[in-house]
Amino acid sequence: MKSLRFFVPAVLGLLLSACGPQSASTDTRLAVLTTTTMITDMVREVGGEDIALMPLMGAGVDPHLYKPSASDARKMREAKVVFYNGLLLEGRMGELFEQVRNDGGAVHELGATVPADKQLAADHDHPDPHIWFDPELWITCIDVVVNGLAAADAPHAENYRQRGADLKARYQAVFDRCKTLVNEIPASNRVLITSHDAFNYFGRAFGFEVVGVQGISTIAEAGLADVAKMVDFIKQRSVKAIFVESSVAHATIERISRDSGAKVGGELFSDALGTPGDTFQFEGTTYDKGTYEGALLYNVTTIVNALK
Repeated sequence: MKSLRFFVPAVLGLLLSACGPQSASTDTRLAVLTTTTMITDMVREVGGEDIALMPLMGAGVDPHLYKPSASDARKMREAKVVFYNGLLLEGRMGELFEQVRNDGGAVHELGATVPADKQLAADHDHPDPHIWFDPELWITCIDVVVNGLAAADAPHAENYRQRGADLKARYQAVFDRCKTLVNEIPASNRVLITSHDAFNYFGRAFGFEVVGVQGISTIAEAGLADVAKMVDFIKQRSVKAIFVESSVAHATIERISRDSGAKVGGELFSDALGTPGDTFQFEGTTYDKGTYEGALLYNVTTIVNALK
């Protein structure tokens, strides 16, 4: 994964120096910067009206490929607190976070809270960064946000703690509901095939055998040998459906579908949530695909409907 970490200090210096002085603002709330949409949603729920949120990535954005701009560096200088996933998910931003931290910024890595014995291995000898797909791990990351906000904004610390506790309960509730849904799929059918290896934590949490066409990162495209190998696997295992991802091009999975006879069971949210305001109905309740709870439930219902 060394190719992800090409952002040398000289380039970082140019980015940061190009930003100029911090812009004046009449908003006195705590300025908080977030990277991925999963983190943005968590921080928004914990911070509520007490923070001014500055998200970097939007729906459908692949954090593996995200290249920070001078505008992003300026936002980091303006922010009082920064939250990011880490574990090389935002591979092209790692040294930028480190420089902001060295300059005294309050920079918090959610992935650092995951115990080593709970981390899954990935390619290139580093941990799998897709920790949000194990809801129990993601629940523990709420404490990173609560503590980071409380330390930077003591007058509203109790608000952050209360919202954090409420969010933990909500995440646990949707996790329990999803586990019940997954039980509708026979164990022999719980094979989840997607574009890249983003769903291994999901597989551990919900009891799926997960197979990605590509590795952990999406920087390199799948080759012909990868495609042929996957087609053979699908035929041997009689897999009924395979899935495209919202943040990865669909062409490879669609080709595998044609060659193997397995249908495309739907589009899953992997490295980014859906568009805020894009909703769906489930058991009489409206869920927003732009939230962690909504995206997780949408993924599970899509998989269950295709494989059960």
